[in-house]
Amino acid sequence: MENILRKTGKTILLGNEAIVRGALESGVQFVSTYPGTPASEIGDSFSNILKSKKGDFYFEYSVNEKVALEAGIGASFSNLKTLVAMKNFGLNVASDSLLPFCYTGTQGPTVIVVADDPSCYSSAQSEENSRAFAQLAHMPILEPADPQECKDFVGVAFQVSQKYKIPVMVRLTTRVAHQRAVVQLKKISAIKKEGIFIENKNQFVTMPPRVLEMKKELLAKIDKIKNEVSEKSFLNKIQNQRSKLNSKTEFSQGENEGEDETKSHRFQNSKVGIITSGISYLYTIESLKELSLDIPVLKLGFFHPLPEEKIKKFIGSPVTGLKKVLVIEELEPYLEREVERLAKNTNPKIQIFGKNYLSEIGELKTENIIPLLAKITGKKIKKNKNIEIDPIKHLPRFCSGCPYWNVFNGIKKATTKYKNIIFGGDIGCYMMAATCFDSFYDYLSCMGSSIGIGHGIAKATNGKKQKIISFIGDSTFFHSGIPALINCVHNESDILLIILDNQITAMTGHQPHPGIKNGKPRIKIENIIKALEIKNWKKIDPLKNYNDFIKTAEKFLDQKGVSVIIASHPCWLYYGKKK
Repeated sequence: MENILRKTGKTILLGNEAIVRGALESGVQFVSTYPGTPASEIGDSFSNILKSKKGDFYFEYSVNEKVALEAGIGASFSNLKTLVAMKNFGLNVASDSLLPFCYTGTQGPTVIVVADDPSCYSSAQSEENSRAFAQLAHMPILEPADPQECKDFVGVAFQVSQKYKIPVMVRLTTRVAHQRAVVQLKKISAIKKEGIFIENKNQFVTMPPRVLEMKKELLAKIDKIKNEVSEKSFLNKIQNQRSKLNSKTEFSQGENEGEDETKSHRFQNSKVGIITSGISYLYTIESLKELSLDIPVLKLGFFHPLPEEKIKKFIGSPVTGLKKVLVIEELEPYLEREVERLAKNTNPKIQIFGKNYLSEIGELKTENIIPLLAKITGKKIKKNKNIEIDPIKHLPRFCSGCPYWNVFNGIKKATTKYKNIIFGGDIGCYMMAATCFDSFYDYLSCMGSSIGIGHGIAKATNGKKQKIISFIGDSTFFHSGIPALINCVHNESDILLIILDNQITAMTGHQPHPGIKNGKPRIKIENIIKALEIKNWKKIDPLKNYNDFIKTAEKFLDQKGVSVIIASHPCWLYYGKKK
């Protein structure tokens, strides 16, 4: 935290910490988030700053990402400088509010930071690419490659949002969010936390026919941002180019200014070029160094709207332009498709290499890029003496002393006499049951879905031949489990729900949630169960009352309707360290 709050000079920051520093330098006033790796450190850093009484902004861990964004929208409508942070799947949850927000536009500038996870290191659901929201939501998306850019791009995002009254996304990946590097700092801006909402029903109400006018205005904003910002911004530049922009724009930042590839430079006679963005740029540069290649690389910090004229000039004409261009990006070929579209009229003879050689699955690596560069350029690959490393491998598992060991052992014992039990998993530490207990779950999808999917299975099978046991954590229950449980009760489902209450949001780094004591009103899970008038329920400590837990599970499995066991015992890793 000390590094984040350092006055000026240089310091080493994590990518997520650099996001926080960029927001502080921009004078952020309102921050909301729901913890989700690889974005968790953003909220944790803001929280720790407030705990140390060194910040003057509002911060909250919201109950889920949709609520976090809606809180941020309210702050923006009240003219506060706002930042909302989440992981990629959180954006799905928040999308219901995100799209109308792009239509209404902002009052106070608003930045939405989203962290994707190529290769699914911390994301079990799917390998999602949030760049798809560029076309869906019509919102500007910036892609930093390193911590310095994380800090600088947040500043640019706030500037763009301020001028054009539009929310701006800063899209990270795991390797950007969790990368450490030296960052040049600027002064932290003084701020005032209070806002005021000025009523303007024509601006913030998305009802026909006004909503169609809003869409027209939104598309016009994107077009202006493309021409006035993206085409001129230092965020889009050619590697190692010497000529500078003739004039600074308000989105330039001195020593980090971009360079104009339309000027003459030492790559002028090159017939091969590369277009890339985000973390893929760093893999590209490393690969070029490995092969001792010096060819032009157009780095695009603005993923949307793309600087189309800049890309066209980079590609050139069939006579004077490139013969081959390699588009390097992770996951789906969104950038490649745009380059292909622009090349049809600009340089139709150009050969475009991309996902015909690079996989759409998993992170990129230099091992993927180097052979392709060698193939395209005719460069020979140096034979290096590889040091063989045999890493220790083990499957993910519960921590020693974790109460979940007893929960899943107990459920296995309670279900020995039953046939066709279906086990439903959810998102949290208890996902590890899939590896600790030999592929324990029959289904596992997304936050809150253990209950919703379980209800559908129960109704489809009439609950006669197959009994459903769904597992959900305390934080996940508050996030999105409550509506699903209400649906089960209302529609008379036949399901046993195990709520794993370890009294913290453990999976993402021990953040608070509404069910714990943290100086704010505590929402007790058992009170929610009582309010739903569920008859068969019990709160049990699975460590202290292991046998009672097993007997209760056996009893509830024989009952009709919704039954709930709250398996409550503190997370040893968090509370043990605290003591």
